[in-house]
Amino acid sequence: MKNIKYIVALTLLLTLSGCKIYNFTGTGQIDAKTFQVNYFINNAELVEPGIDLTFTRRLQDLIQNQTNLSLTNSGGELVYEGEIVDYRIAPMTATADQRAAQNRLSITVLLRFSNRKKEDDSFEKRYSFFYDFSGNQLPTGATLREGLDVIFERITQDIFNDTLAKW
Repeated sequence: MKNIKYIVALTLLLTLSGCKIYNFTGTGQIDAKTFQVNYFINNAELVEPGIDLTFTRRLQDLIQNQTNLSLTNSGGELVYEGEIVDYRIAPMTATADQRAAQNRLSITVLLRFSNRKKEDDSFEKRYSFFYDFSGNQLPTGATLREGLDVIFERITQDIFNDTLAKW
């Protein structure tokens, strides 16, 4: 009897997934077939070279990997564009001799999302996240890569959730 419940549940899940009512990324039904991610320019006061291209590619990869949408260079039904508006490193805690014990890297991205199929879904929003690292480290090399990975993973996932998953 217990096995029958599992078989019925698995069959129901596969049926719903196969007829596009549900998928494992949580996006629901997407009316569009194509998306376009325009280059996110780095307009922050403090400029870290290369993060603009890294962010643009991370957003493209996330959408391609979690949907069946096709990436296009122009004329996309879903258009992602914007800029990196803030890149900041600030001390968070201090030691007794007035040195930074912990620093925080913060990045803010301004997104302009356009849904050409449903104009009501279009919006403009800021996304921000941070990464804390030791005051003994410089935000370069492995520390910077790890920080960018953490920040960009969170921001791109938040963008994905707001534009496609509607969470």
